Amino acid sequence: MARTPVSGIQHSLRAGDDEAVITSIGATLRAFTHAGRDLVVPFTADEVRPAYRGATLAPWPNRVVDGVYSFGGREFQLALTEPARSHALHGLAAWLDFDAVDKGADHVALEAVIEPQTAYPWRLVVRTTFTLGADGLTQSVTVRNDSDEPAPWGTGPHPYLVAGDGRVDDWTLELPADRVLAVTDDRLIPTVLRDVDADDPARFDFRTARRIDAAQIDHAYTALRWDDEGLATVRLTAEDGTGVLMQWGQACAWVQVHTADRPDAAESRLGLAVEPMTCAPDAFNAAAYDYDAGLIVLDPAQEATASWRIAAIE
Repeated sequence: MARTPVSGIQHSLRAGDDEAVITSIGATLRAFTHAGRDLVVPFTADEVRPAYRGATLAPWPNRVVDGVYSFGGREFQLALTEPARSHALHGLAAWLDFDAVDKGADHVALEAVIEPQTAYPWRLVVRTTFTLGADGLTQSVTVRNDSDEPAPWGTGPHPYLVAGDGRVDDWTLELPADRVLAVTDDRLIPTVLRDVDADDPARFDFRTARRIDAAQIDHAYTALRWDDEGLATVRLTAEDGTGVLMQWGQACAWVQVHTADRPDAAESRLGLAVEPMTCAPDAFNAAAYDYDAGLIVLDPAQEATASWRIAAIE
């Protein structure tokens, strides 16, 4: 019997010039290419997924500050999975082994159950479908609350987009968002929501496409500019005009953007993390903030869905 790779069962998809590999651990987008060109930073099948690269985040994206939150009159303490900053990072599903419930040459549907536990005592069934088509790779996430009481919920993906040759500094970013969430320097704790041109616009304002250069970003944006179809589109391009786009609908009113700065220069700024989110960072503590954090509360048997798309720019 063949040994399962470290990243889980590999699901290879192909349509036209596009190829993608989805792994079962964390329902993770491990690789995605167009005509042989990487559109996301890949990793190998027998590698522990680095930096949540390509993972499906649930039942919250981003951070719960100190891992502490209150819901339904009870207080909970989550495991601190970001120990350097003492936060609970990116939910509970990222290391679950998702089962394939439907699969074809150009699609795969994966499902896992988040079981009730001390710090999150609700049962959620999470199903995500990846589909390759002429318009790129679309991922949808649908959750159903199988508990007998309401449950807090949020989701999002974690791809690191690649425009082409070079690194983040060399690429041009177009990000249609009017507001950015300021955070503390040391622990990235949310503080205040600001206009992107109010404080250091050279770092935060990419409403007009321009090179990222040395800007260091690890921030959530909102007040997205939706097109006539209700979609927001982030574009990342190389010097020759080719690149990658990510597009999503109004189920995700927030997007985290991260220039992937790392202490090791060889591993730093290899791709731009673009993470559409149904809610803001620390949304489980939404009452503590003076803006709408977008936390979803699912009633028993209620479902919620969000989706996004990655595609080549040629």
